[in-house]
Amino acid sequence: MPVATADIDTPEASRLIKRLCTHWAHKFPVSFDADSGTVPFDATTLARLRAEGEHLHVHVEADDAVTLERFQGVVEVHLQRMARAGELAIRWQPLA
Repeated sequence: MPVATADIDTPEASRLIKRLCTHWAHKFPVSFDADSGTVPFDATTLARLRAEGEHLHVHVEADDAVTLERFQGVVEVHLQRMARAGELAIRWQPLA
């Protein structure tokens, strides 16, 4: 199963988790607290978020590379839209 991660420096890591998970809660069975969140997009596509101070760790996994790339984009667009502190520097890394 392909996996990609991104480590994002942001002073609003916890806030972004709450906003993103609340946004998707009407569509997906999300779970979250102040420090972490999980968004199961479907049976094989999942996003995990974890806040550590001013650092947001994002983990996306999918059944295939095409779906992984699509959901990396979905997560990135939503994070950028919800960020107040300016544009986020998001650099995805494949997880071997």
